[in-house]
Amino acid sequence: MSGDRYVISDQNSVYFLTLTVVDWIDLFTRHDYSLILVDSLNYCTNHKGLEIYAWIIMSSHAHIVAKANEPFGISGVLRDLKKYTSKDFVKCMNHINESRRNWLLNRFAFEAKRINRAENYKVWKDDNHPVEVGDYIDIEQKVNYVHHNPVKALIVQQAEDYYFSSAIDYAGGKGLVKIVKYY
Repeated sequence: MSGDRYVISDQNSVYFLTLTVVDWIDLFTRHDYSLILVDSLNYCTNHKGLEIYAWIIMSSHAHIVAKANEPFGISGVLRDLKKYTSKDFVKCMNHINESRRNWLLNRFAFEAKRINRAENYKVWKDDNHPVEVGDYIDIEQKVNYVHHNPVKALIVQQAEDYYFSSAIDYAGGKGLVKIVKYY
């Protein structure tokens, strides 16, 4: 969509994905929005054939290592997830004490008008920056990269201490999103 070299060529392969809020806005500094994304990821694993190996929600983006099982395709799953969460984020903004409500809604409305493809608000960037994980890429490296984001950002000392991540699952605990351990 964005004209770059990152495309989804096989709808059922494993991909390393980055879902980014427009302008890298730090939407997920509020747990309310992170929990909406968590619920949506779980819905997609239960009803849309999504198989998640690793995930994390950072302040302005989320990384996911995942695939879609037939008859679903990863593009359709991501499209639906983004569409649903965008609407829920806006609903949430109007029901919580969001100090940045007007600014956020204006920014998302501006982006919708700018690209002339979204009805009222555009929360997510179109591109998912998909990198197919195949024999030539070590999936363990991608999973570790995902989990060590908050460590590199100096948010936590141990990856498994970050609440919105699957690192706890790989450390023997139970996280918020249903995953399939890849190794």
